[in-house]
Amino acid sequence: MLRGFFVIFVLCMIAIVAVFGFRGQKSTQPPTEVFPDMVRQPKVRAQAPLDFFADGRGPRLPVAGTVPVGYEMPKPKTEDMPPGMTGDAPEEAHTRVAFSAGTDYFNTGKMGDQWGTGIPLPVTRELMERGQQRFNITCAMCHGAAAVGNGITKQYGLATVVSLQDDRIRKMSDGEIFNTITNGKNTMMPYGPNIVVADRWA
Repeated sequence: MLRGFFVIFVLCMIAIVAVFGFRGQKSTQPPTEVFPDMVRQPKVRAQAPLDFFADGRGPRLPVAGTVPVGYEMPKPKTEDMPPGMTGDAPEEAHTRVAFSAGTDYFNTGKMGDQWGTGIPLPVTRELMERGQQRFNITCAMCHGAAAVGNGITKQYGLATVVSLQDDRIRKMSDGEIFNTITNGKNTMMPYGPNIVVADRWA
């Protein structure tokens, strides 16, 4: 029995020394790695050559005909362009770009240095229904179906949800509300990367 205890003790000491005994030691040899370190794993490095491709370049050009997420393919100015529109003016950019890409009121909610007032889209029944649909999908989980701050997330610990029926919110300008949706505020996350510009105004 004593011999068995001694063997177990020696094995434990060897394991402890193997794990902790050589920490901090300097060596010119590379460390033994069970899994390769991410620094040395095969990958494409920015602006670095790569033998994998025939042209020897690591970074690749975008595939012909592709566009970034949230953008539409540019159309000829004569195709589906309303009368009087050329497609060059900043206020016409939203006909081709779905996510914020400009500095005008439509994309920022600001008129100069002040929050603007007014919806920069025709307020139609379709726009209102679209806004209600987007609200029910994206906002109601926190603010509640009636926008009084009693969404289902309150049941899971999110206690600070503002009621959109408060006078403070009702008195906010349209541009400031748009900016809050876009960039978030306090515990509210930004929805600019997830909701297209026109839907934020809806």
